[in-house]
Amino acid sequence: MKLLWSLLLLGMLLAGGFSVAQEEDGEEAEEPAEEAAVEEEEAAADNEEAVVEVAEPEGPGTEAGPTDDRKPCAMWMGGVPGTSGHNGNPGRDGRDGHDGPRGEKGDTGEPGEKGETGEKGDNGAPGPRGFPGNPGLKGAQGESALSYHSSFSVGLTDPVPATNVPIRFNKFFHNEQHHYDDVSGKFHCSLPGVYFFTYHLTVYTKDARVSLFKNDKPVMFTYDQYHEGNVDQASGALILRLQSGDEVWLQIYGDEEFGGVYADNTNDSTFSGFLLYPDMGELEARRRRHSVGVGRH
Repeated sequence: MKLLWSLLLLGMLLAGGFSVAQEEDGEEAEEPAEEAAVEEEEAAADNEEAVVEVAEPEGPGTEAGPTDDRKPCAMWMGGVPGTSGHNGNPGRDGRDGHDGPRGEKGDTGEPGEKGETGEKGDNGAPGPRGFPGNPGLKGAQGESALSYHSSFSVGLTDPVPATNVPIRFNKFFHNEQHHYDDVSGKFHCSLPGVYFFTYHLTVYTKDARVSLFKNDKPVMFTYDQYHEGNVDQASGALILRLQSGDEVWLQIYGDEEFGGVYADNTNDSTFSGFLLYPDMGELEARRRRHSVGVGRH
């Protein structure tokens, strides 16, 4: 019976020594065989002393029974530490930690690519009326209506030879702007505006019927019936608005029996006209058109 207890204690001490060595060295390799043998001898000596102290008395009927927990602890010796158990399963994930402190501002990134042009938005509501602006600079002095002139006064030196054609006045009293043409017998309007025309005719030897024309249309008639032995006079006057390029003239209207317009060195027949005032709006428009034409060239 003593031999059985001795072997049991020896095995427990060997296992405990091996476990202690394993815990101290971790995952290192096993110690050399010489160190293990020394530890076994020391453990065996200790076990023999313990066996002597705890050996039960021999005698008939004595048997090893179960441990009596009620005996004093001094009657028992501590067991050899057991081997380390296997690693357990990984635990569950812990709770999320608190947010850390805010980091420093990073460097400015590179600009991205330019996006596509968006659709045109709706017009916004009109804003409030602004304050009056400052007066502008004084403009350049404009042209005066008095700076425009157009006038003529002409007469005859001989009786009119033909009818239904412009009367060609060949005696000039005034034609500074040359707006009356003695070749065609017509006044040519160069300055748009309002004109005054008048004529004073001597009638002799036959009746006279005279018409004032504007652009191939008669606008005024004068008729004088001749009395034999007398020298008659026929006259007329009117105001016309003319545009640039209009023409005005006098002519005998009808057959030769109405061609009694006469003139000699003592009897005159005259035709006169002059500009009352120009059409400044038309002149300004014409000047702008001229400026644009010059700019294009």
